[in-house]
Amino acid sequence: MKRLVISIICVLCIMLISTYSSAMPLVFADKEILASNAKASLLVDFESDTVLYENNSNARFPIASMVKLMTILLTYEAIESGNLTLDTMITTSENASGMGGSQVFIDPYVEYKAEDLLKSVVMASANDASVALAEFISGSETAFVNAMNKKAQELGMKNTFYANCTGLPAPEQYSSAYDCFLVLKQLMKYDHYHTLSTIWMDKLVHPSGRETELVNTNKLIRYYKGCDSGKTGSTSEAGYCLTASAKRDDFRLVAVIIGSKNGQQRFTDVSTLFNYGFANYENKLVLDCSKPVVENVMVKMSKQKVTNVYAKESYYGLSKKGNPNEYEFKYELQEIKAPKKAGDKVGTILITKQGQVVKEIDLIINEDIQKLTYFDSVKRIAENW
Repeated sequence: MKRLVISIICVLCIMLISTYSSAMPLVFADKEILASNAKASLLVDFESDTVLYENNSNARFPIASMVKLMTILLTYEAIESGNLTLDTMITTSENASGMGGSQVFIDPYVEYKAEDLLKSVVMASANDASVALAEFISGSETAFVNAMNKKAQELGMKNTFYANCTGLPAPEQYSSAYDCFLVLKQLMKYDHYHTLSTIWMDKLVHPSGRETELVNTNKLIRYYKGCDSGKTGSTSEAGYCLTASAKRDDFRLVAVIIGSKNGQQRFTDVSTLFNYGFANYENKLVLDCSKPVVENVMVKMSKQKVTNVYAKESYYGLSKKGNPNEYEFKYELQEIKAPKKAGDKVGTILITKQGQVVKEIDLIINEDIQKLTYFDSVKRIAENW
């Protein structure tokens, strides 16, 4: 009987510990466990480019279809420059339609709308649509790849070389986790990209009336709160890869995984990285442009004696949760002499963190300041007599 009571008590204790543990927030004692067995991994704060976690993030690996991030970026740049519109009709080639691999089965020698081809690349990672866009924009895939490598140099991508616009296996093609972050960050300035990247399911209607179902290869778009962009990739050489971004409130993260062991693991790894970032860091409003930085500053030769000085823009700074304010300010004011207009620069403010300058912002006035007239001077003297 005594043994039975002891056994019951032990079971109850185990159940209580289990329940309590599952209710506690996940805390990572060792960041090495964040990305399982991936070849490379990276977590970055989007606004400041601060690396919150990394493993082999600058090492060179094949990245499969994540190559298409650059293909998509150059397509949007062609639209931005006026060389292409979303409504442009693109005549496909036999070369493009015969790409194989991940595809939407475009027909050769027929016209597709540029937006439909772009959607097929963003959502379904279509090789055939990628080549069709590349051939139209640059005349050939070879010329387009040259443009991809030129853009990579402009973005400071030191560990990337493109051999095609699809990510299909090529011995000389490689990139890194950090370089993938650089491309996605540049791409995310285009609102239309977000429109396409957040579509879960759609269809491509071919000129013949035939339809191809489009399903977003980035499952986190549907299953992870705040995820609104990204690109998958997988080949036997690269393993399973994913570059993705998620935003909650004013805090955006980018995570990259190269070489996960299976398709589901890459989504788990990126989710784990996101969870770590959102649980441990935040973007704080460090400087509010709606509140004066300096009040009642003397103004010379003005109808008004003083004015308030404001920062030209607000600043949100990355902070570890639970830490005291890590940011300090140092400002320099110029002599303010009338006349002045609202928005005129009157100084600068430096924001520092751990002794390093992280941001320099202009100081301005937010009101017009009129010059003191002769009659104003006489009146002021009389008032002070």
